[in-house]
Amino acid sequence: MGRLKELRKYVNQQLEKMSDPEERIKAAAHLYGVSLAATMISEKRHQNTELASMAAMLHDLYAYENGTYEDHAHRGAVLAEEILKKLALTDEEETKTICSAIYHHDDKASVDSPMDEVLKDADVCHHVMNDLSKEVKEKERIRYENLRKEFGFEK
Repeated sequence: MGRLKELRKYVNQQLEKMSDPEERIKAAAHLYGVSLAATMISEKRHQNTELASMAAMLHDLYAYENGTYEDHAHRGAVLAEEILKKLALTDEEETKTICSAIYHHDDKASVDSPMDEVLKDADVCHHVMNDLSKEVKEKERIRYENLRKEFGFEK
């Protein structure tokens, strides 16, 4: 079984523990949606698509397991490191790359490493495209506009 498939199996098992079926569906849709977006963005930017997708699958897992978004990015990076070590899916450098992306993903105003930026942009992409009837959040507007330009979706 591939690393990403194994990680998804683990994440699915964790999501199954959520008591509210609607919240479980939203959580799965978000993690898989961000994972797909991260794969596409990382491919375009010549980043490691597998690591980007793995980071995306883990990026909000802390919030879903604990029912809070308070400091979820930083706490989520710690959880991701524990999971990756437990499952022995990545080497030390890959784990650092994934955890850095998760740690920084909520700070949409700053610019960090290329992989961090992939996860931030994938998260924004899913937030916006998951419900086109909603206004783009102010903190995500610049990233979304830059993504549209990058992918040739200029108005």
